[in-house]
Amino acid sequence: FGSSLPGHVCHSRPRVEHPPPPAFAAAMKLLAAAAVGAFAPVVRALATASPVQKVITLLTDLEAKVIKEGEAAHQTFAEFTEWCEDRHRNLGFEIKTGEGKVADLKATIEKATSEISSLQTEIEDTSASISSNEADLKAATQIREQETADFAAEEK
Repeated sequence: FGSSLPGHVCHSRPRVEHPPPPAFAAAMKLLAAAAVGAFAPVVRALATASPVQKVITLLTDLEAKVIKEGEAAHQTFAEFTEWCEDRHRNLGFEIKTGEGKVADLKATIEKATSEISSLQTEIEDTSASISSNEADLKAATQIREQETADFAAEEK
């Protein structure tokens, strides 16, 4: 496989043939033996039958084969349909569960956001109170130092 684009190279991987598993090979041998055994009476009957009888026999055999294949296809379709319905139902439950989790998580986020806001306000208030207390402490310390200096001066 090549490409018409200049400078573009398309690499294709070589196809690797894997041997069939032993169970598959055994099943194929069994099927072949059954087919030979099943068609032997038909071949013998066709050898002695008139051309019209041969056609009728072939059509009857073909009809049986088509019906059997149709039943197998119907069974496969029914199984696939059941799988699809189960998957649909499970996905519906998963979607509802996911939507519930989304709603819970949104509520948790909103609650945490309001807590953050209130705690930030509390932090600001506490910081202002600490600043005020430090200013008061500094003023009181200066007053005491001044009073100590005045007392020391009077005592001399």
